[in-house]
Amino acid sequence: MTAAGLPMTVPDPGLPTRVRIHEVGPRDGLQNEKAVVPTEVKAEFVRRLAAAGLGTVEATSFVHPKWVPQLADAEDLFPRVRDLPVRLPVLVPNERGLDRALALGARHIAVFASATESFAKANLNRTVDEALAMFEPVVTRAMEQGVSVRGYLSMCFGDPWEGAVPVEQVVRVTKALADMGCDELSLGDTIGVATPGHVAALLRGLNEAGVPASRLAVHFHDTYGQALSNTLAALRHGVTTVDASAGGLGGCPYAKSATGNLATEDLVWMLDGLGIETGVDLAALTATSGWMADQLGRPSPSRTVRALSHKE
Repeated sequence: MTAAGLPMTVPDPGLPTRVRIHEVGPRDGLQNEKAVVPTEVKAEFVRRLAAAGLGTVEATSFVHPKWVPQLADAEDLFPRVRDLPVRLPVLVPNERGLDRALALGARHIAVFASATESFAKANLNRTVDEALAMFEPVVTRAMEQGVSVRGYLSMCFGDPWEGAVPVEQVVRVTKALADMGCDELSLGDTIGVATPGHVAALLRGLNEAGVPASRLAVHFHDTYGQALSNTLAALRHGVTTVDASAGGLGGCPYAKSATGNLATEDLVWMLDGLGIETGVDLAALTATSGWMADQLGRPSPSRTVRALSHKE
């Protein structure tokens, strides 16, 4: 293990004092696995993440089993974890998914939109505007039920088919989700091509369009090793919610160039060093990711998990 007192805490006065980590490993991480993980293993993963201090753990997705067979057990899984004292968001693609989630007592849902036409077609078989029209009754009904709604927006920084994505295009779709009533908007770098200046430019554009940093989260993939630097750029701009996946699990089944999410342990190591509170016990989190790596039969891609567990 690393020597006591490390990482040394050196605060940066330009950064937030606390960050909320939105843990996506059980949903966004496991949905990309080739093999189906047993339901009880998934439930134990969620329990261990909650015990490690993560206050938001995205549990599963109520999509049709045909499209994401790895999460076909949502009805079986959610009742096993719903009484945990943490937020347990679930992804819903449409009103049918919302019905399934509400029937099981879900109080936090997410919808998944695209900033580009190509990915909207690949992921939802709709245009961007058709997808937004599909989400509107979902968001409205959820709000009427007192359920919080997160809006995911993919391909915010680049698209494997279209290439560069103009900032104003992302702002338009994000603003539509905000106006629809989404409580929180997660900006996704689905294929991991963002750089810090691009992140800052998008956040400025959103602020100018009336979407404050307080309503935004960031979701970075580490394809080019930029996830932590992009996160730091977002923190400097006032964002205080960061998506991450325990052990760096995940990618995107509809974007083959997408590699793993930002590892939660790598994020916590950086935030601990900056003196930013997260409430997460890094040792417990590392042990949890090591356990899950054993379940999956391969080492964790997280550099911090490897360093703290002496695994190469």
